[in-house]
This record gives sequence, structure tokens and C-alpha cells, in this order.
Amino acid sequence: MNLGQSAAVTDPGRRRRHNEDAYVCEPPLFAVADGIGGAQAGELASSLAAAAVRDDSSDGRGDGRRRVDELIQEANRRVYQRQSEDASLSGMGTTMTVALFEEGRVWIGHVGDSRAYLVRDGKLEQLTEDHSLVAELVRSGRLSPEDAETHPQRSVVTRALGTDPDVDVDTFSIDSKPGDLFMICSDGLTSMVSDEGILEEIRRHRDDVRAAAKALVRAANKGGGEDNITVVFFELQAEEDAGERTVVLPPPEQEAGAETGDDATLDELDAVPAVQTGRRGRERREHPVRRRVVFVSLLLLLVLVAGGLGVWGLWRSHFVGAEPDGHVAVYQGVPWNIAGNVHLYRTVYESPLLTAQLSRSERKKLFDHSLRSESSAMDEVRSYEEQLGK
Repeated sequence: MNLGQSAAVTDPGRRRRHNEDAYVCEPPLFAVADGIGGAQAGELASSLAAAAVRDDSSDGRGDGRRRVDELIQEANRRVYQRQSEDASLSGMGTTMTVALFEEGRVWIGHVGDSRAYLVRDGKLEQLTEDHSLVAELVRSGRLSPEDAETHPQRSVVTRALGTDPDVDVDTFSIDSKPGDLFMICSDGLTSMVSDEGILEEIRRHRDDVRAAAKALVRAANKGGGEDNITVVFFELQAEEDAGERTVVLPPPEQEAGAETGDDATLDELDAVPAVQTGRRGRERREHPVRRRVVFVSLLLLLVLVAGGLGVWGLWRSHFVGAEPDGHVAVYQGVPWNIAGNVHLYRTVYESPLLTAQLSRSERKKLFDHSLRSESSAMDEVRSYEEQLGK
């Protein structure tokens, strides 16, 4: 089995001035890194991590699991050393997902919330597990997958390169077969495009993986483009079919035709209600309607008053969460978004403490999003700061 097509595309998206993503597309090595810590720091962290993978000096033989782990450990060492030497880069880090094709197997190394996927037999399978605050809440059953998609802190990672001298790397292998298509991407794609949407674009452009990557970037930007977007593809082929495409994914399902104007228009008799002509009939119909209007108006007024009091009370509440750059924070309000990115909370304190510096049990306790007083929330955060010398 050989490598077939491979391609990589990256884009800053619509909301970011800088592209903090970096990638490697140098068969048989592929990787995506998504920097955190602000524009300059994040950009530097991801580029340092990608350079560590490109500088791989092994002869391409040996244990694939050890190789991908060592590559990510070296990337972590470079990022950690750089941010340790420069105080202005404190908090710098990056996610990293690496794929290595070796002797018929694909080895994956993973830290953070970038992802690796496999497309096989027309199905899309997520191979990696996100190291993020929201993913932990979903796995513990405290948050539904549907709520996770719009959670205000869905981009906060709990494991990243560069925050500690050593990093825990998820490593595993996939028994591959001819026709497999692998994709590595940053969360700028998966936060904007659903799995169904990703598979649909791949199906449309299966014969040209570079066109598929470009189509996914366009789809992410069309969905809002709130983050940098990076997509890396590589496919596998049978040795005797080198240069040929061995798998044809099923074509996209045909969309149901739009309703015709006649179908969407009411018939004349449907559009005009029958009216009783007798005076007695009119009186019987008018009084119940008037009473119903008064009742509904009073009910709406009560709901508005109760809602206003509820919002006022909730706005005085506080909870503990984390900023997009990973710093623990105390917020006033409730941990909800409405209408996309309208927050019902505001930051009142940002801690020097990073989410990735906490253990899983500490994160579970700290980020339960229970509402509390400001003093209670601040005391809890500062107790962890004291423990870690922040």
C-alpha cells in the first residue's frame, strides 16, 4: 500500500488578522498545529511545533508510536523553552495532531482540540478525542453534544504543547486499507461546519483532495469564519494501483425539489374565513375573543415581569470559566450565549493561571459552572493560584 494524493490548505478566516495555524504536509508525515496565547505568541508556538516535525531526523524506520510521541515531545520542548526565555510569551502554547504513514499503518499523535478523521466506505469517523473543557463536560455527562456546539467556552483546551516541560500525548494506530482518506484539521473547520457538511464537501470533490480542502475552507468561512482554518488530506492506494483512485464515494443525495408557487399558495376558499351574517352570531363570537385577548395580555405582562426579575437576579450571579487563551477567569452573569455570539456574561477577573496547568479533577470541580457570589468565585480561583504559586 502506498500514499496517494495529499494536499493542505490554510486560511485566517473572516474574524482574525493573523493566522495562528501551521501545518506539515511532507509524506509520510502530516501535522496541524493551532497556536494559543494571542496573535504573535500563538503564531510563534504553532510554527515552532511544525518546524520540529519537519526537522525529523529519523531514518523512517522503527516503532511508529514512539516516533510520533518523540516528535510531539520535541515540539513541546521547543515551545516551552521559548516561552520560558521570554516573559512576553508567557502562556504561549499550541495544539498538535500528527499522522505518520508507516508499513501499511497510520500512527496518530494528538494533543489539544485539532482533530484527525478517517473517511472510509463513504463514512466520516473522528479518530481523536478533544482535550478541551467542553469535551470533558460532555464525556462526564454534564453537557449534551448539542449544547457543546454553542457553549461559550468551547475553544478552551485542557492540554497543550508549551505549558509544561513534558506533555501527555495520545498515540494510537489505524489499520488502514486502500482507498482510506485521512484528514487533519484545526477547530476553525469543525466549529463552523458539521460532520455531515464536511462529508458532503468531500463527496463532491473526492477526485481532487486539494479542491476538497479548498471547499471545506470556503464552507467554514461561509459559516462565519470565526477562527483560522487549516485542512490537511492524504489518501492511501494499493501498490498495483499507484496513481489511480481506488475508492469512489457515493454521490451526494439529491436535494428535494423546491415547492412550486402553486403548492405554497393558499386556495381562495382557504385564505378567506367564513363570516356569519347574523347579528346574534357576531355577538357570540366577539365576546370570547375579547376575553381571550385580555387574558393573553395579562399573562404576557406577568411573564415579562417574572423574566425581568429573573434576569436581574442572574446578572448578579458569578461563575468560574476560562478565556479563549486558556486563562482561568471569573465572570458575572450566566454561562449562556444567545443569537450566536451574544454573551450573557462579562469578565470581572482574569487569572494568570492556565487551564492546562490544572488536573482533570481540579478542572471538573472548578468549571462546574454553578452560580455563586463574586467573593466565593474569587476565593476558589485564588486558592488554586496559591497552590501553583501564581
